[in-house]
Amino acid sequence: MSDHSPGKLFIGGEWVEPGHGHYEVIDPATEQVVGLAPEASRAQVYEAAAAAEEAFPKWSRTRPEERAAILDRAADLIQRDFLAHAEVARAESGATASTARGMQVGVGIARFRRYARGALEPVEEAVAPQINEAGPMGRAGVFGALAVRQPVGVVTCITSYNNPWANPAGKIAPALAMGNTVLVKPAPQDPLSVYRMAAALAEAGVPPGVVNVVTGSGAEAGEAAVDSPDVDMVSFTGSTAVGQRIAEVCGRGMKRQLMELGGKGAALVLEDADLSSAVAGIGTTFSFYSGQICTAPTRVLVHRSRQDELIAMLAAYAKALTVGDPADRSTVVGPVISAAHRDRVEAYVELGRKEGARVVTGGARPPHLDRGFYVAPTLLADCTPDLRVVREEIFGPVVVVVPFDDEEEGVALANDSDYGLIDYVWSGDVARAFRIARRLRAGGVGVNTVGRNMEAPFGGFKKSGVGRDVGSYALHAYSETQAIVWPG
Repeated sequence: MSDHSPGKLFIGGEWVEPGHGHYEVIDPATEQVVGLAPEASRAQVYEAAAAAEEAFPKWSRTRPEERAAILDRAADLIQRDFLAHAEVARAESGATASTARGMQVGVGIARFRRYARGALEPVEEAVAPQINEAGPMGRAGVFGALAVRQPVGVVTCITSYNNPWANPAGKIAPALAMGNTVLVKPAPQDPLSVYRMAAALAEAGVPPGVVNVVTGSGAEAGEAAVDSPDVDMVSFTGSTAVGQRIAEVCGRGMKRQLMELGGKGAALVLEDADLSSAVAGIGTTFSFYSGQICTAPTRVLVHRSRQDELIAMLAAYAKALTVGDPADRSTVVGPVISAAHRDRVEAYVELGRKEGARVVTGGARPPHLDRGFYVAPTLLADCTPDLRVVREEIFGPVVVVVPFDDEEEGVALANDSDYGLIDYVWSGDVARAFRIARRLRAGGVGVNTVGRNMEAPFGGFKKSGVGRDVGSYALHAYSETQAIVWPG
């Protein structure tokens, strides 16, 4: 890998000194500084967007085979330095060693390879010929048509802190594959990995200006990356509140948007469910990356006849999770991203207590850890649908349990949410589970599983987002459809 320091911005193919100095990147497990990230000025962000705009015409006309080869070479280069990348990702994000290697760097590599193939997918589709009568729009006759997907232009990619490799790769790779240029603004908490990704892309042969990376600890860089007049589209992963602000700015400029926002996933556990399967799925996902995952089933809606049994099993699961140093291979749950976020999660648990929820397990900092931003996996029972801990996204290792009495009530409770990203249904009757899945107002539904198909469309209903990506759907998301019509 290049010896370029992540202490510099990447603009127009050059490593540039930041206009506002540097800020510290903190290891959530040790509370120690693991690196310095550059603090971009607004002018430098505009410069990066202008560089992307200048590079766009040539890159958009590059042969798909050439774009595919560059993405494949980038994947090879990332693989070459796999362990070093994973260690940086672990240190800056607080992810466990296995998560940093697999779900972060490993998935990042897989996404570059996937969209290397995606660059070669057809972008033209014939439309059935139409017979038109003479009228104000032209002469009578048969007209053919072709639907052609064109790149959008300059795409600002604002990425989330909960996956500093897979999330940026899932935006950058399909955007480049379609012929767009990108301005990348990583999350301030863990930006070092994205600079490593940019260095790999540069070494792989991405032309100057096609990929640009700017960072900042405050709002200035992100705001400039959205409101720059050179930006045509914003792809954002993060909170609903920030997404709403971005949407307002995009609306003024009629900029395209792709947003994956908050979630409060419902796990609907019916009376005929296999509780062992349900508990394993819920327990694995709500504790993954310390609960900082928008697809987690953090609202467990269980048939009242199975409530006590499920709570006992889920509490036993949570208590058995190893919480500790993410560098230790035996650790399952590491820290949350920052002290501020730990305080936020703890405040929600205390709010739940005050609202009447019962803390079955967790609810306090692990006593054996005297440093790091840790939250013990927490289970809240005796919850009612009106509680804030039930309705609001906590984004930590906290799960709430709400009982229901029949299928209709369960579906109604699942849909009674501002969010609609991923829901889940567990039932011994698969046909019944599929019937219920179609009634849920969510972008995705897992039936007796928390697994994902990485070619299936991903995105949310309601305040969980706008648009769909993953697989070929991402290629469509980063393109505009043009109609070409001719007389037959």
